[in-house]
Amino acid sequence: MGEPIHELRSIDELTHALERVGYHAPRRLVTSVFLAMKLGRPLLLEGEPGVGKTELAKALAKVLHRPMLRLQCYDGMEQREALYEWNHTAQLLHMRAAQATQTAAEIEQEVYQSRYLIRRPLLQALEAPAPGAVLLIDEVDRADEPFEAFLLEYLGEYQVSIPELGTIKAQVAPITILTSNRTRDLNDAVKRRCLYQWMDYPERERELAIVQSQAPNAGPLLSEAVTEFVSRLRSLPFANAFQRSPGIAESVEWAKALVALDTLALDPEVIQDTAGILFKQREDVAALMPMIDELLRPAPQQV
Repeated sequence: MGEPIHELRSIDELTHALERVGYHAPRRLVTSVFLAMKLGRPLLLEGEPGVGKTELAKALAKVLHRPMLRLQCYDGMEQREALYEWNHTAQLLHMRAAQATQTAAEIEQEVYQSRYLIRRPLLQALEAPAPGAVLLIDEVDRADEPFEAFLLEYLGEYQVSIPELGTIKAQVAPITILTSNRTRDLNDAVKRRCLYQWMDYPERERELAIVQSQAPNAGPLLSEAVTEFVSRLRSLPFANAFQRSPGIAESVEWAKALVALDTLALDPEVIQDTAGILFKQREDVAALMPMIDELLRPAPQQV
């Protein structure tokens, strides 16, 4: 079980709490999360796909015993999909039932009540009771600029405006994490409202700890081999051959797959057979094949 937020008095305590739920983060990242919580500011995480941005929000929700709400962004997203929409069917039924006894003005006033709102993640986060929610605005760079502009009121003041009801402000500020894969640059106004942290692939020892935590049946030798192989894949000159290097999730999934195959050690044949776990592009799988032997070759000893 994680610790409640009021008991996380330091960066070290937050680090250990995250590790207990399987999330191993460097100190600079935990510092950013800690400050976002203490200052009540949204946190913008940027980095390559697969470095653990989304998983951080999930781990934080576990640690803090808060519900996690996720807003998955995409091109063409509309405000109603993020904030709310009216339940038109229920409103229409109410109007038909009230026509005989109420005036048009009275009916209009009644159908625009909170009970007829279909709440989406932003509004759910604002209305979450204590201790509040963790809101993940995932891949915000996939949405368009008008949607970014719409987010500004929420990010700056933890409130939104609904024309028929007025302004709804959070009683408990949600812990808000935005993620971006940098498919495009975000608006400066969004960045100014957030704390910021760039997330890179973890160093080898930290990734080893993650693999051992998430795939404990792999054992120390196989976990070490998986971590070393993936680490070399991401390093130059190998990384230049691929459209996208494997992320942490692929390392963990590969370790689990190797355990399922009763693999004790890496060899060219098992790597060829399971390459589709590490890479999701045909071109990347093809690029891997001729370099497997070199990747498995022990690194030269430092003199």
